[in-house]
Amino acid sequence: MTHLASRATDPAVRRLSATLYGYAFLSDLVLLYPLYVVLFADTGLSVGQISSLFVIWSAAGILFEVPSGAWADVVSRRLLLCLAPLVTAAGYALWVLVPSYPAFAVGFLLWGAGGALVSGALEALVWTELDRVGAVGRYARVLGRARTAGVLGVVVTGVLAGPVLAVGGYPAVGVASVLACLLAAAVATRFPEHPPQTPSGTSDDDGDLTWWDTLRAGVTQVRTRPPVRAAVLLVAVVAADWGALDEYTPLLAVDTGVGARAVPLLLLLLWAGVTIGGLLAPAGERLGRRGYAALLGLVAVALAGGALVRHPAGFVLLAVAFGAAQLATVLADARLQARITGNSRATVTSLAGMATDLLIIGTYTGYGLVATAAGNAVAFAAAAGAYLVVALVLLARRRRPSAASSAVAVGGARASG
Repeated sequence: MTHLASRATDPAVRRLSATLYGYAFLSDLVLLYPLYVVLFADTGLSVGQISSLFVIWSAAGILFEVPSGAWADVVSRRLLLCLAPLVTAAGYALWVLVPSYPAFAVGFLLWGAGGALVSGALEALVWTELDRVGAVGRYARVLGRARTAGVLGVVVTGVLAGPVLAVGGYPAVGVASVLACLLAAAVATRFPEHPPQTPSGTSDDDGDLTWWDTLRAGVTQVRTRPPVRAAVLLVAVVAADWGALDEYTPLLAVDTGVGARAVPLLLLLLWAGVTIGGLLAPAGERLGRRGYAALLGLVAVALAGGALVRHPAGFVLLAVAFGAAQLATVLADARLQARITGNSRATVTSLAGMATDLLIIGTYTGYGLVATAAGNAVAFAAAAGAYLVVALVLLARRRRPSAASSAVAVGGARASG
């Protein structure tokens, strides 16, 4: 009977997974990704100005993050996933049509809004649909592979960006980026979507909850439930540091002496590491608290070491760091989803996204100051210290009933439920 039920759920899981992987791939198949920092520099912007643009980007995410999460819980998560690529596409078009600081700033506002529409809505939709067919134990595996699909999209951009730039310049790169966003929006229409289910199996969407009710419920859950609050903070801290440093990797690559056209190829090393990190999610679920702390320690050491080498070979160590950080982020997100209850899942997830953006702004600000005074390599090494701090905090925590289980495990009782 269990075998037959499992076979019955497979088509639904396959459809969800295929759509998710296609959406993730196309959303990151943006040829501007490895080149937009170089575009900013070529336009004449300083490192400080570029950092200020990143702050605007994160501020936009903070502004739109939680409201869009509550919106996703009230209306259609699939609708928001369709709208997000269209909003970001408008920003990319603006960058190449009117390359200037004001245009870059508006583009980042649009990109931040598009990212906020996805954040929370995507994770909540995937968890809810897997839960509906009794396959929630596959969440970390599916999410890890989705992140890998996104990385593969970035890898393809790394291969194509240089040649496209050589042939058609930044306008051609912009057209290709907008086209990928339009395709992502089309794929998003294929996402399955059903109302969340209560433990009794009835719909959890009774149509009576307003946007404000959902927002308040999500905030209350984070404020009053320590396990949820701790999971939100872990997601924010783990995701923020390497998420911010990723934006500066092209500048770090240029500092090693390579030319602008070779930057995308050098960044392929990083994304190869991120790909492996996403695929290791099922194995990573077996890590205990100490194992997870060791994983964060590896991120810190490899990140600092790779940057301070000041040579293209250092990107091998950076690839290890980014892969470990990707794995740590996927596992932290899975832990959060396992602890959320009720019908405000996207809202709570968006709160984690907002906390991440707040920390990213701090990283951008600190990076700009350190890089201006001591260079990109030293700024990378300084930022890596955050992972050592989190690792030490995890090791110092006394084992308690609520934290005695794995710091990252999301299977077990969840899979059996």
